Amino acid sequence: MAVIRKSKGAFDFAAYVGDAKTLLAFNLTKAAAKNLAGFTIQYTPDGLPSHYIFNTLQFEKPADHAQEAQEPPNSSINAPIHKFRWLHVPGSVHQGTQPFFGNYTYTATPRFFDANKSLLPLDPTQSVALSVPVMPFVKGSLHVGFTRGFVQSQAFVNHFGLKALIRPKGKELLYDTSVQAGTNAKGEKFTFSDEYDWLGFTARREVMDIVNEVIANNALTLDMFAYDLNEPDLLKLLLQLADQGRIRLILDNATLHHNKDKPKPEDEFEILFNKAKKGKDRIKRGRFGRYAHDKVLIVSAANGPQKVLTGSTNFSVTGIYVNSNHVLVYNDATVAGKYSDVFNEAWNDSATLSEYLKSELSKKEFTFKGNGVPESTISFAPHDPNFSSQLMTALANRVGQEKNTANALGSVLFAIMDIGKGGGPVRPALVKLHAQQSVFSYGISDTTSGIKLYVPKRKEGVLVTGKPASTILPPPFSQVPNVGIGHQIHHKFVVCGFNKPDAVVYCGSSNLASDGESNNGDNLLAIHDTDVATAFAIEAVALVDHFEFLDRYSQMAKTKKKPPASKQQAAVQAKWFLSVGDGWTKPFYDANDLRAVDRELFGG
Repeated sequence: MAVIRKSKGAFDFAAYVGDAKTLLAFNLTKAAAKNLAGFTIQYTPDGLPSHYIFNTLQFEKPADHAQEAQEPPNSSINAPIHKFRWLHVPGSVHQGTQPFFGNYTYTATPRFFDANKSLLPLDPTQSVALSVPVMPFVKGSLHVGFTRGFVQSQAFVNHFGLKALIRPKGKELLYDTSVQAGTNAKGEKFTFSDEYDWLGFTARREVMDIVNEVIANNALTLDMFAYDLNEPDLLKLLLQLADQGRIRLILDNATLHHNKDKPKPEDEFEILFNKAKKGKDRIKRGRFGRYAHDKVLIVSAANGPQKVLTGSTNFSVTGIYVNSNHVLVYNDATVAGKYSDVFNEAWNDSATLSEYLKSELSKKEFTFKGNGVPESTISFAPHDPNFSSQLMTALANRVGQEKNTANALGSVLFAIMDIGKGGGPVRPALVKLHAQQSVFSYGISDTTSGIKLYVPKRKEGVLVTGKPASTILPPPFSQVPNVGIGHQIHHKFVVCGFNKPDAVVYCGSSNLASDGESNNGDNLLAIHDTDVATAFAIEAVALVDHFEFLDRYSQMAKTKKKPPASKQQAAVQAKWFLSVGDGWTKPFYDANDLRAVDRELFGG
C-alpha cells in the first residue's frame, strides 16, 4: 500500500504511506487551476476529533476572505496550502508528542479566489477523502524505523530550546536520563528521556524493544555488532545481559573508539562489561581492515536465530538522537540466521580482514523472499576489491537506468552521509545526477560542496547539505542549533523509481564506496519493494525540503532581534503573507520548472 489515490473531476489526491507519517500530494489540470487559492487539508484519526493542518502563513487581511471563525487565521481552512504536496507528521501541531497511530481520514479540498481575489467558502462537493494507515512501518516480517533527525529545526527549538543539551556536560558514561535536561521557552521542564523519545522516534523504539524483549525472556540471547556505543539506557541493558551471560559483543577498536592512554567511551564500557558476572570472554574488539562498522542486533532462541536489527543507526547518543538514520528489523529466522553466520565468522576470526575474506560470506550476495520478507538482497563486507567494485558498479548502473525510463518519469532520491570522497562509481553518479533533465533527483548529504538548490524555470534536481554553515534564519524566525563537527545526515540510502513496480532502495551501514566495502565490516541491502522504497523516499523528501530552506540562509549576518514563540507569529511580524490570486501556481505548470515535474511525479 505504497500510495492511495482518488480523483474527482479534474482533482487528483494521493497519499503516500511512510513510517508514522504521510506524504499528501495534489494535482489539477492547468485549466482547473485557474484562480486556485491552494488546498485545505483536514485529518480525522479514527474515533478522535478532526483537525485542519496548519499553514505557516496566513492572509494579510483575513477579513477579506471566507473564514471559519472557530479556527485560527493560519488554519488551512482559512489559509489554504500554496503547495502541491504536504508531509503530515502526527503530533506536529495537534495531539502532542504521543499522537494516535492507526487509520486516518484525510480530506483535501481545492480552494479558489473569486474575481476580486477573495477566498471563496469551502465547497465540500469538491472534497476528496482518503483512508490511510498512519503508524510505524511494518510490511510482513519487516519493520522499518527512522530517527527524527531534526535537531536543526524550529520544532526542536520550540520543544526544547535553542541551547538544549543532548547529554549532560560531564563525561559520565551511565548517566541518569530521567533527570531534568532543561526548560523550554514556555517554562516547561524536560528530561533527557523526553528529548530522546522525540529525537529517536521509531528507530529508538525498535532498538530498545528488541533488547528489552531479550531482557524479558531468559530463553533468548543477543549477539551484537557495534561501532559507536555510548547510549546510557542501552548500555545498562547490555550490562544486565552480560551479568547473565546472554550476550556476545563485537565492538570496533579503531582509534576513534580505542585509546589505551585516554580511554574512549567504548573502552570504559569494555571494562564494565568484563567486570559483569558472566561478561568475561563475551566481548571482542576488532576492526577488520579499517572499521567494524556494522550496527546489528541478532536475537536467538534455543532453536536458533529469530530476528535481526540492522541499518545505519549507531548505538550512541549521537547516532540515535542527532543523526538522521534508519533501522530495519527482520522478524525472520532465515534472514537472522545469515546475519548470525556472519557474526560467528567474525567472532571466530576476531574481526580480522584476512581471515574474514576467506569466508564464502564475503564473496557473494544473498537473496531472501517470501514468508513475509520483501525481496531483499544482502551482502556482508568486507569483500575483495573486485567484488566490491562489482557491487558498487551495479548500484551506479541502477541509478543510471532511471534516466532511460520509457513509460514513466524516472526518479532517484537519496540521503548519504558523504558523497564528496571514497572510491567507486556511486558517489560521482549521484553528484552528477542533478543535471539530468530526464530524471527527478532529490538528494542530501553532509558534504558541503556541489550543492544545487532549486532554481525557478529549470528542471535540474536538488542536492542539499545537512550541514549548512552558520545558518542564520531571517528575522524574526527562531534560530536553530548548528550540529558542529558531528553529522546530521548519517543515512546511507538510495531510492530508485520509488513509485514504479521495479522500485528498489539500497540501504544499511555501507557508505557506498568501494574502499569501505573492501575494508569495513558492513552490510548492504537492496530491497525490491515499492512500499519500502516509498517509506525511504518520504524520508528523503522531508530532509531535502527542510535543509534546502536552511541552506538558503547559510552564512548570513546575525540578528540580535528576539524571535517570537512560533513560526506563524514570526511570519506575521516579518510581513510574510499568503499571496492573493493564482500567480503562485505558475511554476507548477511550467514544463521547464522542477516544481511542475514534482507535481506530476507525486500527484499525477
